[in-house]
Amino acid sequence: MNKYPPKKIVVIGGGTGNFTVLRGLKKYPVSLTAVVSMADDGGSTGILRDELGVLPPGDVRQCLIALASSSRLLRLLMDYRFEHGNLDGHSFGNLLLSALEKVTGSFEKAVEEAGKILSIKGTVLPVTIRQVRLKMLLQSKEILEGEKTIYLSEKIDQGYQKIYLDPHPEVNPIVVDAITEADLIVIGPGGWHTSVIPNVLVDGVVEALSRSKAKKLFIVNLMNRKGQTTGYKVSDYLGELTRFTAKDFFDYLLVNSGRPPKDLINRYAEEGELVENDMRQDPRVIGADLLGKLAEVKKNDFLQKRSLIRHDPQKLASEIMQVVVHL
Repeated sequence: MNKYPPKKIVVIGGGTGNFTVLRGLKKYPVSLTAVVSMADDGGSTGILRDELGVLPPGDVRQCLIALASSSRLLRLLMDYRFEHGNLDGHSFGNLLLSALEKVTGSFEKAVEEAGKILSIKGTVLPVTIRQVRLKMLLQSKEILEGEKTIYLSEKIDQGYQKIYLDPHPEVNPIVVDAITEADLIVIGPGGWHTSVIPNVLVDGVVEALSRSKAKKLFIVNLMNRKGQTTGYKVSDYLGELTRFTAKDFFDYLLVNSGRPPKDLINRYAEEGELVENDMRQDPRVIGADLLGKLAEVKKNDFLQKRSLIRHDPQKLASEIMQVVVHL
């Protein structure tokens, strides 16, 4: 029996990125904490935010499902999306989290109770407990308001002055504790301007990351998005992230070296292209084939244009664990 406590890994992001990383790591003997962006405002989540005044449950729901060790039926139930009537488009899990928030009086408590129901292996923490909206001021002076609007925009790579949360929120104190106590911090992958960057916009997150003695690993996205990160290379992603973190404190960069079939690349050429690794000589870069199976877009998913070429959870986890064993 291992007499040492498991290594503590904090995964920072949102949406399918967090889901993929957590799903893979769940199978290993590590202590997992997911820090989740609270900028989500599309689809079912957006309606619940506006009509009930609750914090956004969508990305949290995905993390809970990823970490769940409950029955497959219960996981399917949390992800079930209604297709008719007044509940059309709503996820059962989103409704459950919103109801739990009302019953318990706290979103944090709601997430904790949902975690018990699903018997999750790990902890899920909202990066802030404040209601916020993600906004972006373009070079043209146009303001894009909300995650959905920003995600679907094709004007961002023409330049933006700033991206910010309104109102400017403070970090959830429990998140600071998790970052401080971590052995490894993983940032990304995910919607670049809508899931990854919003976390470091929260007051106190960058400071906690800078102070933490944990090793820090950045998982670079597989695909660029047309009109947002057109032509981005690995160095561009790292450079833009460093714009918000003030310094490059990453010890490792995990970069995909695999290539999908040519017909698949051609199929999605209008949406974006594979990210080119222009940092092969950097000793921090870990190159590996990280490609997963072709993803499926769910019905009533407002992110209909999201990339269907995704990371493989097991491949990601295997590479991350190679780092963990040397901590």
